[in-house]
Amino acid sequence: MAYLLEGNQLYKSFGGLMATNGMDFHLESGEILGLIGPNGSGKTTLFNLIAGVFKPDKGRIKFMGEDITGAGCAAICQKGIARTFQITRPFPFVTVLENVKLGRAYGSAPAETLDLARKEAEEILDFIGLGHKKSVPAGRLGLIERKRLELGKALATKPKVLLLDEIMAGLNPTEIQAATNLVKGIRDSGVSLIVIEHMMKAIMGICHRVIVLNAGKKIAEGAPREVVLNLEVIEAFLGEDQDVED
Repeated sequence: MAYLLEGNQLYKSFGGLMATNGMDFHLESGEILGLIGPNGSGKTTLFNLIAGVFKPDKGRIKFMGEDITGAGCAAICQKGIARTFQITRPFPFVTVLENVKLGRAYGSAPAETLDLARKEAEEILDFIGLGHKKSVPAGRLGLIERKRLELGKALATKPKVLLLDEIMAGLNPTEIQAATNLVKGIRDSGVSLIVIEHMMKAIMGICHRVIVLNAGKKIAEGAPREVVLNLEVIEAFLGEDQDVED
């Protein structure tokens, strides 16, 4: 079966520490895939391998049937894979609109004109709930707004696959529900997603399937309600494993 995105036997070590140890994964079109595990389990390392930050020591990654292993961040973004970061990275001294507008110059389908880039950036800001802040310098945004802007910047590249790295961390229950609805809306717009989250309520509410990592290895995979009852998963979350990357 041909998947939208897949990785086979991915290995990545940092010095003597194995961050990703023979990892296999796949993402189907229209799917929201959850990626969970204790701190240091290799979740962000896997995102970095997919997004081109790192090249795996071994293994291959394919996107829409094309081998993209080690292609580099810019090339992978232009092919249609975008990501967010746990620590938001806006351009603080320009407006929220300019932050998203800049993203429309890159990615898989760059805007043909500046006027079109502005129009599409405004549409993205309205979609993520930041239209009323478009003229505000990004550095003045609060935490929740910066998380939304981070998402808007990623969406501005017109991805087919979006990697979300803990966008719900630090949110209250009302904000989590709003973020959950937003993620579902992104999926409904035709974007497939892989989501790293520590908040199990969010994972249960949005994901079709979940992969659980521990010490760089996949220890469980399946429907969210099945995975949370897995004894190996329960033991992993009760432990104190630490690794190179979360």
